[in-house]
Amino acid sequence: MLQIALWKRSLILLLCVGGLLLALPNAFYSRVENFNDEKLLNETSDGWPSFLPSSLVNLGLDLRGGAHLLAEVQVADVYEQRMAALWPDVRDILRSERNTVGTIRLQKGKLDELRIRLSNSAEIETGINFLKTLAKPVSGVGSVGKVDLDFVGENDEIVVRLSDAERRATDDRTMQQALEIIRRRIDEVGTREPTIQRQGYNRILIQVPGIGSASELKQLIGTTAQLTFQPVIAARVNSGSLISVGQELLPALDDPAEFYLLNSVAVVTGEELVDAQPSFDQNGRPAVNFRFNPSGARKFGDYTSENIGNPFAIVLDDEVISAPTIQSHIPGGSGIITGSFTIEESTELAILLRAGALPAGLSFLEERTIGPELGADSIKAGKVACIVAFGAVLVFMVASYGLFGLFANVALLINVGLIFGLLSGIGATLTLPGIAGIVLTIGMAVDANVLIFERIREELVSAKGPARAIELGYEKAMSAILDANLTTFIAAVILFVMGSGPVRGFSITLGLGIITSVFTAIFVTRLLVIMWFERRRPKTIEV
Repeated sequence: MLQIALWKRSLILLLCVGGLLLALPNAFYSRVENFNDEKLLNETSDGWPSFLPSSLVNLGLDLRGGAHLLAEVQVADVYEQRMAALWPDVRDILRSERNTVGTIRLQKGKLDELRIRLSNSAEIETGINFLKTLAKPVSGVGSVGKVDLDFVGENDEIVVRLSDAERRATDDRTMQQALEIIRRRIDEVGTREPTIQRQGYNRILIQVPGIGSASELKQLIGTTAQLTFQPVIAARVNSGSLISVGQELLPALDDPAEFYLLNSVAVVTGEELVDAQPSFDQNGRPAVNFRFNPSGARKFGDYTSENIGNPFAIVLDDEVISAPTIQSHIPGGSGIITGSFTIEESTELAILLRAGALPAGLSFLEERTIGPELGADSIKAGKVACIVAFGAVLVFMVASYGLFGLFANVALLINVGLIFGLLSGIGATLTLPGIAGIVLTIGMAVDANVLIFERIREELVSAKGPARAIELGYEKAMSAILDANLTTFIAAVILFVMGSGPVRGFSITLGLGIITSVFTAIFVTRLLVIMWFERRRPKTIEV
């Protein structure tokens, strides 16, 4: 018989009400967004009732405005860093065999190699054999049996380079690390739904909705924020000071005219940093507290205990922030960075250090700023498209099916609300293609009802009464509805898995729209029809 159990009716109504409540905050977007921001900052706000849902549909770059960057990672920078870090080990091994290989001298060469000259050129191969103990297996797919270093003898020099297999593995690790660090830096400032993905061999696409400009985004992620702690050879020297091998001359942050002569080999690096927080020094000036991991803490503690009374440079991005004198042993691996900071600068520095150092520099090949006006125009155009499509469907359904068409229209309204409720619930991002998916769903949503109503018309000819015709109409149309929507849903899933960016935005709204349209057609419309039928008890019906 034409009926639905009470528990089923309650469940259908509960799902509809729950979905509409989830969608409700989007009708007061700015108000709820401010409420969420204040809540995130642990501030009290009366802008939105706390007992109501406050999740919003995130607006994509094309709707909200924001910044677009295409960055190229300078992977070759990592080779230089590897070689610089390798030199102390190479020097120690060859020094221990000085009686055999003679004196050693580091020669100038390419940045991605080490050239070591031996006074006893006849023992080049012997020196290479000694250094081969430094080679380690390459960790990476397809690199079984390969080592990370190549050693070549050229006249009276030993040339050390990264092997081809290690370069490939290093490039892959560099890109993964750069992606993760960029993502962490952007997340630190609370931006919503950024797009950060690798493109090609050494490029990264970055799209951040809601940020002011491309230059602001570059300032946030473009800084390598490479923190090092290096021994000071001479302080406050001029720019023309002589530099020996293994030394470097870096300017002071507070006075670019003054320079420090430093040992180029860092005692501790920012990679061993686990935390950094803005704070104030003993004089109440903005500063940054930092803390190392156990390995960094041990090296930091050992160095400070052995070099009491000597200056120690804190270097950030090739500028000396400060060079305090070590007063005592500093155990525990924690300290403070002081300088001529503002509160904003100390906060930004802490964010950059906490997010980690980029493994290599970035060069920006493409940058665009999409203004909020364009996004507002897109939203307006999307609203117009939805209203026109919605209105046309409403008129058509009422004109074609009368009262039953009105029931379908009510279900269609609920359907759109459920789509936005699901988008809000899962934290999805709405883009222009996503709006196109919603418009398409509006047209597809009534398709199931059309199949049902046409089937009811057919059954009215042969069935004993309207109740039986309605029941048979829903039963016999069920398989066609499920088959048609299942194939479309499979296509949406494939688009989501295989696509990216705008394509995924379209697939999300299309997939969710299919789920909600099937639900509203099979359950919501049927419930409305049954409730009307139970109240009116008509002898005949027209569909």
